[in-house]
Amino acid sequence: MNYIQIEFITAQENEREILIALLFNAGFESFEEREKSLLAFIKEDSFIKEDLEDILINKSINYVITILPQQNWNEHWERSFEPILVNDFVSIRANFHKTIQQVKHEIIITPKMSFGTGHHATTYMMIEQMEGLNFNNKTVLDFGTGTAVLSILAEKMGASSIHAIDCDSWSIENSIENKEANHCKKINLIKSETISAGPIYDIILANINLNVILNNLDAIKEVGKTGTIILLSGFIKTDELVMLEALRQKEITQLKTLQKGEWISVCCIMS
Repeated sequence: MNYIQIEFITAQENEREILIALLFNAGFESFEEREKSLLAFIKEDSFIKEDLEDILINKSINYVITILPQQNWNEHWERSFEPILVNDFVSIRANFHKTIQQVKHEIIITPKMSFGTGHHATTYMMIEQMEGLNFNNKTVLDFGTGTAVLSILAEKMGASSIHAIDCDSWSIENSIENKEANHCKKINLIKSETISAGPIYDIILANINLNVILNNLDAIKEVGKTGTIILLSGFIKTDELVMLEALRQKEITQLKTLQKGEWISVCCIMS
C-alpha cells in the first residue's frame, strides 16, 4: 500500500506540535520533525484532502504532497530510526543497534510505519507514567497498541496477561514481530476497532487520540472496576478540560498529569 507524505513548511515548534495533534486525529500515522518543516504520513486510501484543508484553514502554512511507496517508507524509517532512552527506566532500540547499558528494561522493535515507537511525546510520557505503577500479576488492556511497545513493557514489569487491541493490520503484523523479538508470552493481540466486553482489567492503557478515547469511555468503564488505573495520552494541553470533564462524568478521577511540549498524559483511577 502506498502512503501519502506531506511536508509542511513551518519553523515554529509549538505550531508543529498542534499541527501533529490535528493531523493525528485526522488519521495521519507518523511524523518526522525537521528544522523548518514537518513530514506527516498517512495511507493513500485514508487521505481526504478536504480534512487537510479544514485543518489548515486560517493557517499560513505551505505544504507539498508526495506519494510514497510503502517499501520506500520502510527503508527510510529504518535509516532514520534512533534508539530511545526514557530516563534510566526503558531503552527502545532496533536489533541493529548496540545494547544500551544500565536501564531496567530493554525493548527491541522492528522499525516500521506503526505509530508508538517511543519517539513521540505521548508514548514517552505513557512509559514515564508506567514506571510509577505496579504491574506485578495485573491484567492489562492496551487499546490502540501500535507497535505493542507498552504491552511489551507491561509484561516485562510483571503483568499476568495483556490484551493488545489495534484496528490496523500493519500494526498487528508489526506487533507480532516485536512480541517475538522480546520473547513475550503473555500478550494477546486482537485486531479490532472496539473493546469487547468480558474481561475486567486492573490497568488500562490508551495512547490514541482525543476523539477515539472520548468515544470509547463507556467501553473502557465497562471493562474496569473500582481501583482500575487508566493511563491516557494522544491529546494536547488545550484538550485537557474536555477530557477531565468526560472522565468526571464517568466517575473516573484524575491522579496525575504529565506534559511534554504541547502534549499531555493523564493517569486516573475508577471510583
